[in-house]
Amino acid sequence: MNAIDNGKIQEDDISLGLLLNTLDGERDAPLVFYYDGRPVKPGYHITEVKAGQFSALHCGANPEAWTEIFIQLWDIEEGDRTHMPAGKFQAIIRKVTDHVQLDGSAKLTFEVSDGVRPMQLYCAAMPILSAGTVHVSLSPRPASCKPRDRWLAEENSKAAACCGPRTATRGCCA
Repeated sequence: MNAIDNGKIQEDDISLGLLLNTLDGERDAPLVFYYDGRPVKPGYHITEVKAGQFSALHCGANPEAWTEIFIQLWDIEEGDRTHMPAGKFQAIIRKVTDHVQLDGSAKLTFEVSDGVRPMQLYCAAMPILSAGTVHVSLSPRPASCKPRDRWLAEENSKAAACCGPRTATRGCCA
């Protein structure tokens, strides 16, 4: 499988804006979401799109604020329906933006249920185009510690900067 935009690295937690921009050139391609090792059924519905602005106190006793967009997928099969085309998905999101302000850079969370099992939360990877179909892998959204996540990101940035090409001012790699 090839990423739709080969210039972008596969990410495992994309924003709504990135998803919509990536789907732009694939309007007629079926859009298939995968979760728990299987694809959604061909009759899946988008039952709700909601935007939330959250304020919280994290485990380090410091305030946090973020926006998040939730897209609820109802994983059902109805008659002879096929997987939704990417363009229809985009049209649904555009319709929502007529009534709800959606921040394209907000954290994107998918809520998925088959109507029997409890709804579960997932994040989305970069869409991949294969055989004329857009595939989007959803992985369970784990709990996280925001201070630890920031610290790890800083450490990874320091390591990447340190272990890049040596310069006269930077000689930290052995």
